[in-house]
Amino acid sequence: MLGTWPDPFVLITAAFATRAIMSLNDRLCLIDPPFGGFSRRFPHGYDHRMSSSTTSSDVISVSVLLYSDDITTRDAVRAAAGRRPARDVEVTRWHECATRPAVTEALDAGGYDIVILDGEAAPAGGLGLCRELKNEIYNCPPILVLTGRPQDGWLAGWSLADGAVSHPLDPMEVAEAIATLARTHHG
Repeated sequence: MLGTWPDPFVLITAAFATRAIMSLNDRLCLIDPPFGGFSRRFPHGYDHRMSSSTTSSDVISVSVLLYSDDITTRDAVRAAAGRRPARDVEVTRWHECATRPAVTEALDAGGYDIVILDGEAAPAGGLGLCRELKNEIYNCPPILVLTGRPQDGWLAGWSLADGAVSHPLDPMEVAEAIATLARTHHG
């Protein structure tokens, strides 16, 4: 009949048949498709990890300190960066701070490769905090500031920030900025 959906049983059976045929052919099962699919290592579903040509020794693992008083901004930055902002950069740990004393306490403890500060945070803005951290901490990790608008780039320069991204946050721009800072910090 025209205009009707196929029987769900037929679709499920076809999926299992495809997996069975692929499991018989070792050559196909050893290759992990780049965007997920069937493999010997994941016989019951899709591999949602991105396969890459880089080895684990080529991947730069970074720990990120994120400061903003607004939880939606922190969520937006984490979502924009993801776990892998670039093929050769992996974020292994996020530490979120909502207050200025929490940022200074976390940086005193050490262990962060990149710091992201929200310039629109209140009562202590990320731009002034960035300048203070750059002047007071020896070997301060690279700092990415989030400015309120593109015209505030001069403020990012004044704050001595290593990178700047303006609101509204573009996921590609955030990911590229984090990857660039990670590469320069580890390279």
